[in-house]
Amino acid sequence: MHAYNRLPSSSGHNTPSPPQSPLRSPRYNRYSKSRSVRFPPSSQPRTLAQRFAWILLSVLLRRQGIFLFAPLIYISGMLLYMGTVSFDVGPIITHRPAAGSVYRSPQLYAKLRPEMDSDNSTIDAMSTVWRHFHKGVEWRPCIKNSSGGLPESYGYIFVEANGGLNQQRTSICNAVAVAGYLNATLVIPNFHYHSIWRDPRVVRISPFANRLSMNAPPVVQRLRCLANYEALRFSHPILDLGEKLVARMKEKSANSSGKYISVHLRFEEDMVAFSCCVYDGGDKEKTDMDNAREKGWRGKFTKPGRVIRPGAIRLNGKCPLTPLEVGLMLRGMGFDNHTAIYLASGRIYNAENNMAPLFEMFPLLQTKEMLASEEELAPFKNFSSRMAAIDYTVCLYSEVFVTTQGGNFPQILMGHRRYMYGGHSKTIRPDKRKLALLFDNPNIGWKSFKRHLLNMRGHSDSKGIEMKRSNDSIYTFPCPDCMCRTNKAEDSRPSTAT
Repeated sequence: MHAYNRLPSSSGHNTPSPPQSPLRSPRYNRYSKSRSVRFPPSSQPRTLAQRFAWILLSVLLRRQGIFLFAPLIYISGMLLYMGTVSFDVGPIITHRPAAGSVYRSPQLYAKLRPEMDSDNSTIDAMSTVWRHFHKGVEWRPCIKNSSGGLPESYGYIFVEANGGLNQQRTSICNAVAVAGYLNATLVIPNFHYHSIWRDPRVVRISPFANRLSMNAPPVVQRLRCLANYEALRFSHPILDLGEKLVARMKEKSANSSGKYISVHLRFEEDMVAFSCCVYDGGDKEKTDMDNAREKGWRGKFTKPGRVIRPGAIRLNGKCPLTPLEVGLMLRGMGFDNHTAIYLASGRIYNAENNMAPLFEMFPLLQTKEMLASEEELAPFKNFSSRMAAIDYTVCLYSEVFVTTQGGNFPQILMGHRRYMYGGHSKTIRPDKRKLALLFDNPNIGWKSFKRHLLNMRGHSDSKGIEMKRSNDSIYTFPCPDCMCRTNKAEDSRPSTAT
């Protein structure tokens, strides 16, 4: 057997060729063709990143695990598209303050003022404010003064009229009631502010303002009423000046038949500081309030662990109303810019700026400093209780009294007004929670704003006549202990007695 000769024969004869190698299986050929990757010359990768991507894609396409890497490829592409992502920083959450938690009343005033000024409503708010008061039933004082002589005294009672003006009033009335009930002699020492009251015989001992329960026997309640509403009077100098200012207010309100509004505004620096509310004064306001809190309450507001939330305080209706907010409220309640207003207040914080909008809305606004001369006020000016007594007198005789913050002054005054005006306090007590939402509503229009405020005014009217409930103060709710219910129709009938 001859071996195959790989070289061509020199003799010119062709030798048989070696057998061909066996062909690859058709399956292998199809697989090879389907997995081959070719790129046209124009799409060949040029940059290093593109080459790396094409190489990675070619490798993956040649393997069965392409479906395992597809999610990874997608995510990588998205990350490359979005840019570098830092995983050290959490998501940024924008906190939006709750409605009513931020002081935005100046912005609302600027928005509503054009419509407010062009409101030509002809309704006389002063003559229609107390609809409930003109119904058929009213209350009248029915305290009977004893005409008999005084019995023999069993001893002496010695008390202190502590606190401010209205706490002193409460102390005196409670002391009179206890002394009468025990048939004892009441020793009245000089007050610390001895010139407030007519009787100059009182000194301070132990506190007594809140020692007597408001739920006392009828005889004690009657003595309280008698002392508070009939016997107790301011000293002559205070009473005389107060009556002069009342007469001057009636002169300035001649266009409304001598009827005027009195407003008890609590926006003094110490009141604003104590409330911990935030307004629009910026860094200066913060510095002023921090200093006032430290001066007045040394460390009370900076104790470790104490958290102050001004937004929550405002939402809860605890923030003092600003002069601007009082003006917006009264204009919304239907009182136009011809209404005469008496402002009972101490020194307003940042008065030059804060009082300007109120004067714009009510040019006829007056204070005791504006109504009285410097000479008339000189004896009282350095005594806060004396100045408060003057305010009390002017507010007592106003057609409408507006309370904005609460406290002893408006509570005692409302009771006194109920006693004088047939059981109706003729007092506007705004819902400050609703006001906080209204003043922070940038989308509200003048008509809608006015509708809400008129409803609030009507609610104050319907609540004007209220009966004393358990634990209520008789100095705020004199009905029924100090007053008797009568029928107007019966009182208006002509007498048939001969």
